[in-house]
Amino acid sequence: MERFEINILGCGSALPTTKHFPSSQVVNLRDKLYMVDCGEGAQIQFRSMGLNFNRLNHIFLSHLHGDHCFGLPGLLSTLDLLEKTGEVVIHGQPDAEKIFRPLLNYFCKGMTYSIRFNSVNPSGNELIFEDKSLKVYTIPLKHRVPTCGFLFEEQPKLPHIIREIVDFYQIPVKQLNEIKKGANFITPEGEVVPNNRLTRPATPPKKYAYCLDTAYSEKIIPIIEGVDLLYHEATFCEKDIQRAKETAHSSAKQAATIALKAKAKKLIIGHFSARYADTDVLLQEACEIFPETILAKENLVCQV
Repeated sequence: MERFEINILGCGSALPTTKHFPSSQVVNLRDKLYMVDCGEGAQIQFRSMGLNFNRLNHIFLSHLHGDHCFGLPGLLSTLDLLEKTGEVVIHGQPDAEKIFRPLLNYFCKGMTYSIRFNSVNPSGNELIFEDKSLKVYTIPLKHRVPTCGFLFEEQPKLPHIIREIVDFYQIPVKQLNEIKKGANFITPEGEVVPNNRLTRPATPPKKYAYCLDTAYSEKIIPIIEGVDLLYHEATFCEKDIQRAKETAHSSAKQAATIALKAKAKKLIIGHFSARYADTDVLLQEACEIFPETILAKENLVCQV
């Protein structure tokens, strides 16, 4: 099975605690690393989880609250100290470059690699990145400042060759790739063997959605429908729902409701308020709505 996993570096909210780091995680797809948010301590957690700095080339910022981006200057400086080469792309709203470029110009002169800021529209559902393995879309969220989540979707895979049929017709290896792309096979006698006899449908692409910070919003459901894994903030318990509304955050029950309505296969809840010494109460509330829920925690690695 090809690797597609989520590494949780931090799952706390704005107020620092000794239990949780601020929000940050790394998507690992076939050993290419994509960071999502970069709170304080992200680079320490990156190293403690044994991730390879040289494989990190893209950083996605959901919004410009400090608990989601204060770790960025330190991380970028460390990459310079490690003599990283090539390019690092930071995907975020336009103000990201206005904030961080002066810091980098002051503290990180003569860097060994280049940094490019890719401005995204946080209010739209748009394709913002694509390579041969992956597509990344923005998910417009409802928060106090412009905010978007991210949908990571594998590129469509090629159909599976039916080995018994290939062996029966003694199809040359050099033709298999074209058959995977939809070609028929013509035997030496001129018989046309249709492609649907030679292949089975491809495995559906895996999808992972990252949704925080956000108030409850059913507008995201069509975008994330059917995802294999959903990471949704659950900052508060239901008894503190008024505080959630005031701060444009979600409760655990609301996160589970989104997962249920979106027909997600699995839910991870995170971004816990510092007021909860025991986050099991959040898990219990979510599981009453959506049983396939787990708690985020530092150093957790979850397969998509």
